[in-house]
Amino acid sequence: MSTAAKQTRENRTITVDFRDDATYVQLLGNGKAFVEFVCAFLLSLGFQLAHKATCRGGGCLTRHSHYVRVRLGGLTIWRGQCTTCRAVFTVLPHFVLRYRQMRPDVARDALLATHGGLSLELCAVLYHISPMALYRLICALGHQSLVTVLIRCGLPLPVYFLADEKHSRCLTDKVYLPTIVCGRVLWHLGYVEEASAVAFTQSYGEFQRTASQQEPSYRVKGVLTDGFDSTTKSLRALFPGVRLGNCFRHALNKLPGKLTAIPSSVRKTLRSQFHTLLHRARQRKGLRVFALGQRLRRFAEHIATTAGAVNGERVRRWIQEKKAGWYEVLADPQMAVTSTLLDQAHNTIERKLFAMKGFHHPKGSQEAFLRGLAHLYNLVPYQRRAKHAGQCGVEVEGGRVPIPDWFLNLQILTSGGFR
Repeated sequence: MSTAAKQTRENRTITVDFRDDATYVQLLGNGKAFVEFVCAFLLSLGFQLAHKATCRGGGCLTRHSHYVRVRLGGLTIWRGQCTTCRAVFTVLPHFVLRYRQMRPDVARDALLATHGGLSLELCAVLYHISPMALYRLICALGHQSLVTVLIRCGLPLPVYFLADEKHSRCLTDKVYLPTIVCGRVLWHLGYVEEASAVAFTQSYGEFQRTASQQEPSYRVKGVLTDGFDSTTKSLRALFPGVRLGNCFRHALNKLPGKLTAIPSSVRKTLRSQFHTLLHRARQRKGLRVFALGQRLRRFAEHIATTAGAVNGERVRRWIQEKKAGWYEVLADPQMAVTSTLLDQAHNTIERKLFAMKGFHHPKGSQEAFLRGLAHLYNLVPYQRRAKHAGQCGVEVEGGRVPIPDWFLNLQILTSGGFR
């Protein structure tokens, strides 16, 4: 006997800041005032509700029927309903976590501690919770895509960004975390099990599809990478005509590895000369690509004279392979020159993965967990003594957050009921 496929229920929960518990309890006794308060809160955010696709508009929001209200630990949770498409929205007060019995103040402190680098086990001991409860809380935050949350914050889709993959481990196997960063904001943090162009295309494709859904005319102009072959192939397939540049700092770090059987002092001197070469090429106002090409050829000849013909030929082939990416960086003034901001994001994620000793289950919720960590990276304010102390990455990049409380911002921005 055939069975009908179970219909997936959409998450239409919206978190509302009722200021305090007493205000929420008072509004429960007045349905009209309750709906008006919720609508005023939505207007203050500038968000729209995620109605059904068949909704024609023109309706209003009413309180849902009494017999379908939900009680959570003795607390009544009301639902609102659109009078046109009949979509039902669960109105969750700010002091209640969706599907969690953990107190918000405990969740706030535990998330801040784990964002700072403490392990899940240590956070569990400090705040008297289960490590798995904290893990699932982070995964719950990660159910909402990074692109969706950042668009809600008013950030435009990036037309220039940095892309690279972080290496990690799942048990004894190597895994890779494809990453997209623009400024101080993480736009994508994926998880793949192999370093192939197909796997990277699938991961970066999630960002491309979500961005295209938000803005169908979205086009990327430039991407800075480290020049890894699988990365460049996947990005060219997803963003035809994009300008792909190679990071100058990666080039400086890799040059010493191309020089063998020479004293360390000579290797250090050649690296310094290569740094000066790249810096002067950037300082030119005109013909920068032509000037760099001339200097690179002479530099390879200089290495052959100073460090031997074998090293000179090896560096010449390496320059021949990478110089097209360096030319792209110089040809477009809006392209980033180094991937420093992406490396800073990777360092933050690495602190957590190091404390966890990598991932421990091949079929786990790695992607949701990583997205949850990325939301924390974007929305938790920088601490004192930082250059942008008191601001989060979204605010530094010109976005706006609903309210000053970062934890409540996480709840609001990752709610499924907003469009």
